[in-house]
Amino acid sequence: MSLATNTGANIAAKTSATERPGDFLDDLSVQDNPNALKFVFSDGKLVLSHHELPASSELDTESLIPLGTYQGKSVLAGVLKGKIPDGLTAWNVRATYGVLPDDLFGLAGLAHQVTEFHRTHRYCGACATELQSGDPQGGLGRYRRCPHCGLSVYPRVAPAVIVLISRGEGPDTEFLLARGPRQAPGVYTTLAGFVEPSETLENAVQREILEEVGVHVGNIRYQFSQPWPFPHSLMLAFTARYDSGEITPQPGEIEDAQWFPALQLPSIPPPFTSSRRLIDEALSTLSLTTR
Repeated sequence: MSLATNTGANIAAKTSATERPGDFLDDLSVQDNPNALKFVFSDGKLVLSHHELPASSELDTESLIPLGTYQGKSVLAGVLKGKIPDGLTAWNVRATYGVLPDDLFGLAGLAHQVTEFHRTHRYCGACATELQSGDPQGGLGRYRRCPHCGLSVYPRVAPAVIVLISRGEGPDTEFLLARGPRQAPGVYTTLAGFVEPSETLENAVQREILEEVGVHVGNIRYQFSQPWPFPHSLMLAFTARYDSGEITPQPGEIEDAQWFPALQLPSIPPPFTSSRRLIDEALSTLSLTTR
């Protein structure tokens, strides 16, 4: 490890890759045109041409959903009709980080969430009538409405807490990191979990940590939030201090969990993740860095 050179602004810029760009404007009235940015999916994966968005003429879509405008261009999302044409490939949206520019990566996340919402909300959950887009009275809300019983449903956003737990002081600081069965080989990350109904964020932090690794924490502090469109989470990042308890990994959820010295961290997630930002910011306050 070396002395820190990252600033908070630079770290924030990395995690902002999952956000819609700042100059993107919601506009659900935009129409398709030859210059439009179209994010087209096949079986939930983004279709690309040589690591770029295909030209409009290369794809035939079953439907197009208007999203807004970006740098003067219409932005739309859709589902591919039929098979993927020769020369094009389908990508897991998360895997396009570093392939697409950050602004288009953020828009791809928005497009993915909206197309998944339309795919999974075709019929009314109360009366099974086919849902319609928007408001028949002329509103432009991004929701679907039942023409029979009037039920309105909105794109799902699932709040989740993600927590960096520490103990010790200065260069003797240790972080509690874990890996689950879906984690990349050798990579350890911070703990995370979804917020339950009627639960505060602070209680969610304490419950998830106790469930997953069997320890108690205090001094819980909110740090930042990050859209996580894989497929529809909002990550709420916290730090917490270890209080008591021995690490006891939750069967089926946690394969391994350990205290790692700040100066001897294992492989950790990539820079655009909340987990990495939490770790980098904590190291920055200790005048350390992962680089």
